[in-house]
Amino acid sequence: MLDFLAENNLCGQAILRIVSCGNAIIAELLRLSEFIPAVFRLKDRADQQKYGDIIFDFSYFKGPELWESKLDCKPELQDLDEEFRENNIEIVTRFYLAFQSVHKYIVDLNRYLDDLNEGVYIQQTLETVLLNEDGKQLLCEALYLYGVMLLVIDQKIEGEVRERMLVSYYRYSAARSSADSNMDDICKLLRSTGYSSQPGAKRPPNYPESYFQRVPINESFISMVIGRLRSDDIYNQVSAYPLPEHRSTALANQAAMLYVILYFEPSILHTHQAKMREIVDKYFPDNWASRYATVSERVHAQVQQFLKEGYLREEMVLDNIPKLLNCLRDCNVAIRWLMLHTADSACDPNNKRFRQIKDQILTDSRYNPRILFQLLLDTAQFEFILKEMFKQMLSEKQTKWEHYKKEGSERMTELADVFSGVKPLTRVEKNENLQAWFREISKQILSLNYDDSTAAGRKTVQLIQALEEVQEFHQLESNLQVCQFLADTRKFLHQMIRTINIKEEVLITMQIVGDLSFAWQLIDSFTSIMQESIRVNPSMVTKLRATFLKLASALDLPLLRINQANSPDLLSVSQYYSGELVSYVRKVLQIIPESMFTSLLKIIKLQTHDIIEVPTRLDKDKLRDYAQLGPRYEVAKLTHAISIFTEGILMMKTTLVGIIKVDPKQLLEDGIRKELVKRVAFALHRGLIFNPRAKPSELMPKLKELGATMDGFHRSFEYIQDYVNIYGLKIWQEEVSRIINYNVEQECNNFLRTKIQDWQSMYQSTHIPIPKFTPVDESVTFIGRLCREILRITDPKMTCHIDQLNTWYDMKTHQEVTSSRLFSEIQTTLGTFGLNGLDRLLCFMIVKELQNFLSMFQKIILRDRTVQDTLKTLMNAVSPLKSIVANSNKIYFSAIAKTQKIWTAYLEAIMKVGQMQILRQQIANELNYSCRFDSKHLAAALENLNKALLADIEAHYQDPSLPYPKEDNTLLYEITAYLEAAGIHNPLNKIYITTKRLPYFPIVNFLFLIAQLPKLQYNKNLGMVCRKPTDPVDWPPLVLGLLTLLKQFHSRYTEQFLALIGQFICSTVEQCTSQKIPEIPADVVGALLFLEDYVRYTKLPRRVAEAHVPNFIFDEFRTVL
Repeated sequence: MLDFLAENNLCGQAILRIVSCGNAIIAELLRLSEFIPAVFRLKDRADQQKYGDIIFDFSYFKGPELWESKLDCKPELQDLDEEFRENNIEIVTRFYLAFQSVHKYIVDLNRYLDDLNEGVYIQQTLETVLLNEDGKQLLCEALYLYGVMLLVIDQKIEGEVRERMLVSYYRYSAARSSADSNMDDICKLLRSTGYSSQPGAKRPPNYPESYFQRVPINESFISMVIGRLRSDDIYNQVSAYPLPEHRSTALANQAAMLYVILYFEPSILHTHQAKMREIVDKYFPDNWASRYATVSERVHAQVQQFLKEGYLREEMVLDNIPKLLNCLRDCNVAIRWLMLHTADSACDPNNKRFRQIKDQILTDSRYNPRILFQLLLDTAQFEFILKEMFKQMLSEKQTKWEHYKKEGSERMTELADVFSGVKPLTRVEKNENLQAWFREISKQILSLNYDDSTAAGRKTVQLIQALEEVQEFHQLESNLQVCQFLADTRKFLHQMIRTINIKEEVLITMQIVGDLSFAWQLIDSFTSIMQESIRVNPSMVTKLRATFLKLASALDLPLLRINQANSPDLLSVSQYYSGELVSYVRKVLQIIPESMFTSLLKIIKLQTHDIIEVPTRLDKDKLRDYAQLGPRYEVAKLTHAISIFTEGILMMKTTLVGIIKVDPKQLLEDGIRKELVKRVAFALHRGLIFNPRAKPSELMPKLKELGATMDGFHRSFEYIQDYVNIYGLKIWQEEVSRIINYNVEQECNNFLRTKIQDWQSMYQSTHIPIPKFTPVDESVTFIGRLCREILRITDPKMTCHIDQLNTWYDMKTHQEVTSSRLFSEIQTTLGTFGLNGLDRLLCFMIVKELQNFLSMFQKIILRDRTVQDTLKTLMNAVSPLKSIVANSNKIYFSAIAKTQKIWTAYLEAIMKVGQMQILRQQIANELNYSCRFDSKHLAAALENLNKALLADIEAHYQDPSLPYPKEDNTLLYEITAYLEAAGIHNPLNKIYITTKRLPYFPIVNFLFLIAQLPKLQYNKNLGMVCRKPTDPVDWPPLVLGLLTLLKQFHSRYTEQFLALIGQFICSTVEQCTSQKIPEIPADVVGALLFLEDYVRYTKLPRRVAEAHVPNFIFDEFRTVL
């Protein structure tokens, strides 16, 4: 008959594919359970208030139209719903596909069973498949995996969350309406069961029986599978555990399968007393016996004896294989029993009887987690050494055997020569019989055949006996040399027997016995003990390596069937499980970087506070004071401790965990990075929390304090790099920039519709995660708090910015508030990344303000009839723009009076934009200054490249046949990032938003400007300043805000705006000249200064302004003042 798993056996291949798929689904469910978006849990009040109306559970299906109509009547909810869809559709779809594959799995299994019953597979029925060894394993596994899938889903993805995800998918996805969609069936299978994985939660009635019954499965199949599991040893494990008291361990995997599968037929659990008695007696007989305390003490002593240096030699191992294997079995059985019986998760805290039994186990077995952990460590080490020795011996088996054969045969030939009487010096009489006999023995030894090991073994034993007999019968004892030769040959023959007995079965038995997959989750309870022992003795890591490799045995089971089926899922599943194990290894070994940093903090403290810098020249009598032997000895001691830790981790040679290669040097570096990130992120979070009511602002002191902390980290990192053999400065730069960029990205998410999730972020990492902290105010991160604090203290309503001094003064008290020193302080504390991040955040804020401004413009101007009529009248009065307006004062001021109510909001928006532009200019200055100072070559290269590029682009527009960067060329995009980081850009020239045509735009801005001029006055030293602090207007933000706003529109709007100002100046001056003593009105001075500043900020030639105002007015107006 065909092999059941052969390629051309359709029946075997079909069930193998189903089981392989089941293992892949479980890995995917476990992987996804770590990426559940927090909003679906609706845990905190904020989420409930924000998303409560757009995230539904299955109650939605009772009346979807009603819920949708509720959404339709509120535009802001629709907007939120759309944003939520854009941000979550990808992950929700992935969850849906996983849920769908669970449903498809059980449908496929049912279809396979139907095909078997209907005779689709020729000569195969359910009974024949269950008679085949592979067949019964696969059928049992298929049902068991389905049960495990359902339990994993309920454990890892709560019922409510599942329902919300399924409803969201149903609402947002286009695929739901397709004909082959089985949304209803999936919802029926995965609706909430009421189960909660929270500690102390009560188990719902009839759970999980009713959950398992949701998709009906062939009953005779279930009972036949249970029957097989009850009666057979389906995996032939008992052969690896010959002792009867180890039987329950041998059948443990099968017991686990039975435990899950029994829920598919609850009647056995509830009513079949005899069957349950049989199951418990067969699979769980020793679960109530506390004999393992004494056993574990005995076997532990034995293992420690074996592990003594030089004890496990090759001869000793080969002579004692059964004894060593028995010791291994005892150890592993004891570890398994103690671990599972004392696990916290094994006992339901609500059940009093359980608690009593567990307490009794703890007292009877004198349970001590440290002793158990030590036993686990020693057993793993013992197993590892044995396996390595066996692998070595297996690989050398034939070579050694041939070597011993050759040596033995040569000894016999030499003896034959001795008895020939030809050899001088031997003093042995000639004996032809013995000579012939020894020659014959030599031939017999040579004729032994390695491939036929049984016959060779038997023959070798006979040869040994013959050699013993010849020594006795022929009185050869008297000649020592001959005796020695005979003894040597016997020894070689013994070695041949030993060598031929090295079988691969021993390794397989060790693999089965050493299985630690039951501790995949339980091992976590020993993490603190592992870390404590590493802290005390860093070389402990080498022993732990064997334990981690032992844990890797858990990867074999899920991958076995996937591998047999040649499934493409092999890589992703093995990567997932290997990745989980490597993460655990990292978690345990993280104690080394943690301990290193604890010592580092002490070193920082000593270096900054206690040790005085030695001057270049000093008096010899002061030498003792500067020696400071105490603190220096302390630093040396701490440094030594750090290098010992490093040595500890580097002793753990490169290890293959599953399919991931773990390099200890990389582990150490990642660990150091992780600890650095944790501490720096916390320092930044804690250091930049401001009290908005504090007078004066806490900004500068906090930045100075944080700067000192960062400098301490930086210096100590630089100090330690040589002792740990890492590139300290490189790591520092990379990680600090990653922390700041990540925080900027999270802060900017507030302004984005499609947010960047953690798993999409290029700055976030799974191995070296950047911690997230709960926000303390409206900002999400420290960079937001810093930015908003700067905006608060430089608020144009409270402060006045003096451009020539780059300084802000308080309007009322005239005290300095802050100056450009602030930005050099930020540069010192947060580096270039910090300033650059602040700049990016300000860009987003400007965009938001400009968008708000446009919607406000629509609302207060374009939808207000009276304002529009006023503007129309004014437009008629002032056109054409080159003319002089008669009776100008009356016309302008009546227009201002009629539109008075709209200017407050307008002024606020413009000043906010202007204020942020000033800050962006200051940041660009600081960045450019430090770039020229710290890396002058980079600055020069960037400036030249920028000029060359601009020249090329201008040339292309003059003559389109010349080259220009193509669409897919990222050069311009990439160089912009460099230029902004080096401060080689002008924020005022930036286009922040795309705009459409807006009616009345130039005239509204013109009216706005002349409406503000009366609030300002000209001061010879300071330029335009505010008249009354009660009605605050600050000139620079006003000019820059207007400038930025006009820049977002077509340049003809700016042309018209400047023409209107020119007309206003000329008309007002015209009216003044009719007086006896002509005097330039204050408003005209303001308008002229605006034009001057406009030309200065935009770096345009002066003739732009002179096109609208005669140049003699420009030249003379300051002399008149």
